[in-house]
Formats: sequence, structure tokens, C-alpha cells
Amino acid sequence: MNAAPNFTFMSSHWTRWVALGFGTGLVPVAPGTAGTALGFLLFWLLAWAPLWAQLLLLAGLFALGVWVCQVTAPALGGRDPGAIVWDETVAFALVLQVAPRSLAGFFVAFVLFRLFDIWKPFPVSWADRHVHGGFGIMLDDLLAAAYAMLVLWHLRGLLHA
Repeated sequence: MNAAPNFTFMSSHWTRWVALGFGTGLVPVAPGTAGTALGFLLFWLLAWAPLWAQLLLLAGLFALGVWVCQVTAPALGGRDPGAIVWDETVAFALVLQVAPRSLAGFFVAFVLFRLFDIWKPFPVSWADRHVHGGFGIMLDDLLAAAYAMLVLWHLRGLLHA
């Protein structure tokens, strides 16, 4: 089945709401960027909890993402349809854990994550091509997040040196 990613499709099951980032995946231009922006809201919603709890919740949301992406992608007729943005949302919320707490820090984190998610340096590109299903959809963004986090840690070290 190759359904169109629209509101009717998304509202037909709660897993599709999640996979399509509560509608951000329906943005006609750059849905991945819109899904990444949703990561700001997720980060803010988790901010009440201690870091260990935030990371545990993000791990749970990653696992949920594996499942909702696994069941939603075939209905959209692709391995990693652009309308599925939960992967960007969760991965970017993780990146924000290490971003400097400032407008500039959050902006740099956003740009870095989008850069690595689009550019897909190794092993992001390898995972994107070879790991399939819901885990593959989530994994390449987790790896892009790791690159962004490494750059942020390095930049923080340079700024504090």
C-alpha cells in the first residue's frame, strides 16, 4: 500500500501520529527540518527530569520510534519515507542535551544535526543503506546526532579553554 502522507493517513492510527511527528512530517518542504524543530519541544517537555531520567526516557522514545516507524513506513511505500520524522525529533532532543544553553548554542546544535543528517558521513550513510526497518530509520539519525554531539563537545572545550 502506498498511502499519501496526509492528515487522513496520519489520523487513522496513533502510531502514524507519532511517526509523522504529530503533523510536522506533513510539511510539504523539508519535513525532516520540521521534525527536528519538534525536538525542541520534546527537549523542553523532558527538562523537568534529572539527566539520567531524560536519557532513559529518550531511550524509551527511541524504542517506541523503532516500532512506530516499522509499522508506518510500509504503508507509505518506502524504506525511510520523508514524512516519517520521529527519528529526527528524538535524535535532536538528544543532541540538545549537550548543546550550550543559549539561543546561539541551540542554533548551532540545530544546524550541526541537520548537516550530519543530510550529509550522512560514514557510518551514517552505511546505516542508511544497510540497516532496514524501523531500527534503520531511527539508527541513521542517532548516528548523525552522535556526530553533532561530538562537534558540540569539542566546541565547548575550545570555548572553555
